Amino acid sequence: MKLNINTYLNKTTHAAPLAVFRIGFGVMMCLSIIRFWYHGWIDTLYIQPKFHFSYYGFEFIKPLGNYTYILFFICGLSACFVALGLKYRIAIISFFLSFTYIELMDKTTYLNHYYFISILSFLMLFLPANAYFSVDNIIKRKRYEHIPKWTTDSIKLLLSIVYFYAGLAKLNSDWLLKAQPLKIWLPSKYDLPFIGEHLLQQNWFHYAMSWSGALYDLSIPFLLLYKKTRWVAFIFVVIFHVFTRILFPIGMFPFIMIVSALIFFDANIHVKIINILKYLFKLKKEFVSLKTQPYKLKYRKPILIIVGVFLSLQLLIPFRYLLYPNELFWTEEGYRFSWRVMLMEKMGISTFKIVDKETGVFFYVDNKDFLTPFQEKQMGSQPDFILEYAHYLGEHFTNQGHKNVQVFVESYVALNGRLSQPFIDKSVNLYTEKESFKPKNWILPFKDDIKGL
Repeated sequence: MKLNINTYLNKTTHAAPLAVFRIGFGVMMCLSIIRFWYHGWIDTLYIQPKFHFSYYGFEFIKPLGNYTYILFFICGLSACFVALGLKYRIAIISFFLSFTYIELMDKTTYLNHYYFISILSFLMLFLPANAYFSVDNIIKRKRYEHIPKWTTDSIKLLLSIVYFYAGLAKLNSDWLLKAQPLKIWLPSKYDLPFIGEHLLQQNWFHYAMSWSGALYDLSIPFLLLYKKTRWVAFIFVVIFHVFTRILFPIGMFPFIMIVSALIFFDANIHVKIINILKYLFKLKKEFVSLKTQPYKLKYRKPILIIVGVFLSLQLLIPFRYLLYPNELFWTEEGYRFSWRVMLMEKMGISTFKIVDKETGVFFYVDNKDFLTPFQEKQMGSQPDFILEYAHYLGEHFTNQGHKNVQVFVESYVALNGRLSQPFIDKSVNLYTEKESFKPKNWILPFKDDIKGL
């Protein structure tokens, strides 16, 4: 076994696939930052709100006021440098730190693909993505045509985890037997040309989309890995993600996944892509005279340990929900960071009551005084949001001079087309409850059953 592992770790592969991946990743990230800036979301999501929801353990990370624009500029510039392969190691570190800081500034903006970008950029810290077709090659007057095979395989594994775990998450009764939440979302797209008025209103189509989505996610990594089905699989990737982008406003993520899927192809395809880029940008002469050298990975053992632990965690973290006794979709304990993509439509209304413990005098909070509409929507159905907001309200009114402050909430939540149900025990003073990894016993039981993984 040890011999087989060592043999694998000593295998090499052409550096072109990793170079093309680096270029595609950098370009997509740079465009994402430009798009975010262009739409004014930096201001509306990070500067305008009076209060920001934090990730547990990262409460110290906050928006930087107007300096937040500088943070986004650094992130976009770093992505550009990554694409060029210019000072790659500094660029990818800068991108990882700035992008992850942006992601951690406000939990309200959490999306699976933001998490994916953070962990992917972390993995890229340890990969020689600038070994081939990079500005670093031109500066150093040398290039490396072959790199360790595990460097490209690690990206393939991470992509496979994302797809396969997303497929496993769809193996539940709401998705497969009730076609939820697609049965809610698809009919709302009635304004789409050709398909909106008819196809998206059909019950059979909702089920077809649910089942085909699960089958796609479960099978696509294997179809991409197998050479004979790779091109067909890539066509499926393009069709699936373009169609998803048409139906749902999920930004650049579909295009990121399409570009990322190219890494599964053999090196000769990537060499052709690079030759096209050389021709388009008239770069051929810059790379002709470069001296080709064998690649030697510095700090090989610690890097392999870090990457090995990192990938092992990616396999384990999505299953942490098994440590919690209650319905995952209801409590969302262990829901994030587990590739549960677009699996539920959850709407809630939470009304907060501030009570003087000694006198019993109380008043209700108008959430619009403290939260943006987007924040209020996210808070209404997510228990950790509700708890954090309750603490914010408690501290706010205590600082205003109110005595013996207690914070109670009356909350109702509707999940995947069900009638709304009481969500939070309204007799519990949330101001005294602390956030932790323990189960939240003040969440009321779910009055239904969702079977599945």
